[in-house]
Formats: sequence, C-alpha cells, structure tokens
Amino acid sequence: MKNVKYIIPTTVLVSMLIISSCKKSFYTDANINHNAPPSVTPASLLSSAEGELAYTQGGTFDLFITLFDQQTQGIGRQSQAYYQYIITNQDVDDPWSTWYTNVMSSCKDLMTQADAKGYNAYSGVGRILMAYSLQVLVDVWGDIPYSQALQGTSNLYPAYDKAATLYTTIGGLIDAGIADLNNANAGALVPGNEDIIYGGVAANWIKFGHAIKARLAIHQSKGNAAMATAALSEIALSFTSNVDNAQYIFGTTEASGAPWYQFNEERGGDVSFTGSTLATIMAAQSDPRYTVYFDSTFHDVNGVGLGAYYGNINSPIELICYDELQFMAAEANLRNGNAAAAQTAFTAAITANMQKLGVPAALITAYLNVHDTLPANVNNAIDSVSTQEYLALYLNPEAFTLWRRTNSPSLTPVTGSNGVPRRLLYAQTEYERNGANVSAEGNVTLWAPKLFWDN
Repeated sequence: MKNVKYIIPTTVLVSMLIISSCKKSFYTDANINHNAPPSVTPASLLSSAEGELAYTQGGTFDLFITLFDQQTQGIGRQSQAYYQYIITNQDVDDPWSTWYTNVMSSCKDLMTQADAKGYNAYSGVGRILMAYSLQVLVDVWGDIPYSQALQGTSNLYPAYDKAATLYTTIGGLIDAGIADLNNANAGALVPGNEDIIYGGVAANWIKFGHAIKARLAIHQSKGNAAMATAALSEIALSFTSNVDNAQYIFGTTEASGAPWYQFNEERGGDVSFTGSTLATIMAAQSDPRYTVYFDSTFHDVNGVGLGAYYGNINSPIELICYDELQFMAAEANLRNGNAAAAQTAFTAAITANMQKLGVPAALITAYLNVHDTLPANVNNAIDSVSTQEYLALYLNPEAFTLWRRTNSPSLTPVTGSNGVPRRLLYAQTEYERNGANVSAEGNVTLWAPKLFWDN
C-alpha cells in the first residue's frame, strides 16, 4: 500500500535545492549528509528545517496518530485501513525517512555549520529544533538511532539508542541550545525573517526549550513527585500567554498550503472529522469549539469537514502552546497534592485554548460554569484534566502520548482484541538497510513494546 503523498510547500521546495532529492528514501540515505555544500547559508537551513518539520508532523505522520487516538476517523481507502489498525512496516517508510532525511538532517547541518562559524543564535535554534524532533519521534517509536545516526558515510548502520537515554539526550540538547541563545556573542549572523516560528527572537526559543523539557518531565510524572516538580519548574520558565505559542504558519498559495488542507483537497472523503471520538465528546458537552474544529459548510461522505482554524490553506501546525503547559501544570500540581493550584491552572488552560481559537468570552464563561470544577478525588481530577487536554490538543501528536500516559479519555478499540495501538512500527526500509540493529529491538508490533513511560 502506497503512502499518502502531499504537495511540497514552498519552504520544502527551497530545501530541494539543498537536498539532492526529496523522494521517499531508505534510512541509510538519512545517514548521507545532503546539506553539506558550503554555499548553503544558515538562513536557508533554518527555513528548510522549520518547513520540513511542520510539514512532516502535519502529514502522513499526523494522519496515523490522529486515527489511533480517535481525533479523526478513517472512512476511505488507506485512512480506513489505518483506522482499523491495518498497517505494515512499508506504510511507515515515508514518515520515518522524512523525519530523518528532511528534518533532523537539516537540523544537524544547521548545528554543524553554525558551531563552526560561531553563529551562536543559529546553534541554539538548531539544537531546540533537533530536541523537539527527537522528542516527537521517541514518543511514537521508542528506541531509535541518534547517537550514531546522521554521520554520513562514516556510519551507515547506526545502533538504536534507548528511549529513556534519548530523553536525557534531548534535555542536554536543550540546555546547550539555551546556553547558545544566552551567549552575549550571538554571532555575526543571527536568525531573522526566515525563522517562521519566532522571527529570530531568542527569548521565545528559550521558552520553547523549557516547554519541551516540561513535556519530558510530565511524561515521567506518574508516581514520581520529583518529575512533577521538575515539570512545574520548567513551565515557570516557559510560555506566559498564547503570544508565545510555538507554531508554524503556512502560506496562502496551493504550493505552500498546510498539510491538512492539502490532504483534504486531494483525499476529501477519506477522513471523517465529526465521526471521531473527540467530536462525540465535544457534541455531548455542547462544546463551543465544535464549530471551530468542524465546518458545517463542507460535508464529507460521513459528516462535516475540518473547520477553518486547522483546515485552511494557511492554518498552523502547532508544536507546543501555552494552553498545553497549563494543562501540564494542573496535572503536576494534582500529582504533588496541590489541588488549589491545579484548579487555577485547569481554568487557565481551558480559557487559553478557547481564546486561541477565537471562542467568544460569554461562551467560554458558560462552558467553564459547567466543566471547570475538578473532582476532589485526585485520580478523577487527573482524568478530567486529561480529557480536556485531549480536546485542546486537536491534531497534535502529543494527544496520543497524553492518552497513553493517562488512559483518558476512554477509547474503545476500533477492532481486534489487542486494544488501541500504543506505538508505530519500524519502517520496512530500516529492516532492509539496517537490519541487524532494528532486528535487535525484538518483535515490534503496534502494541508492544510500550514506551518506557507508558505505565
């Protein structure tokens, strides 16, 4: 079964001049440094890295994840098969290879060039982008190659690093990146307008780094008060409002349109948005975000289509937003026994999410009046926080991690007796080209082995 293909946005077309080929390739290609020519500027590498990251996250990768966590429903062609857990190793070749070849390769080359020339601001941004990319990959695949990967022909057969070890690696990348960004000597060249995410503002990249570290900690906070405390510490150093949100905004031409927009243009009817578990929960709660998420003027074969906020040609791909951090704070405070602080953060999280989406103030107040109060029982309160966060993390792969960590909301498997999938398979091309190392990971299915934090 072939993977769904998307039109390549302008930012990635730029990267095609840097990378010898954008075609789907096997993993060993990701070990060949395509971005080495000295004429490639840090600005070009940063623009490429950001565009590739956003388009890869929002493309086939996001389709798998949202079908698994039932934020969307597959009703046609490949999407229906994926929704029913009919997935082969070959199906994940495209997202696996593009994360390595297009995203992390660009990040690595940006870091290497910036380090060599003393461009500290670019070095810091490159490390934060690499950290985010690794965090997303680890949380879906678990053990993956990194310490021996992206080394060109020096090592075509990289060993797999343990997921827990990579969490430490991610934290180290962020700490080094923040140090680079705090360096009084930013370098002779600094990021500017090519930085679509933050426009070259170092302070915002530093906040983004702390947000990623907050994710790492909250993922490990179940039964671990120290990790809950660490999450709160990182949150305090991170975003203070929706203005700080880490997101990538796409262009307004067909060639530079957002991935979900392009998917619906090419494959309208493959995915139902109102047929999902998420839509059912929202409808039952008379959630005012329903009309933001879903468009009553566009009907697919099984209901209403994706709303303009996430479905427009220039819609954002959200990496981490302020509302997510407030949901993290609510959970962390509950795990540390501070119910009052948890309630404050919970209210702030729902409010921030609805404000981001443009929900009128009166409707926000009405919703809070019904759904805002946390239960006295800690476990029930965490369920409430997680369910609301699941609704807020619409089309964000972090929702899949949230569900696996908390088992909230309750999801009923679409088919079979194994339950809802808890990870992705490794790519077929990885078995073919790096067989000894991937085979050493053992029998990998959509359900096992679980991630180290999935307990």
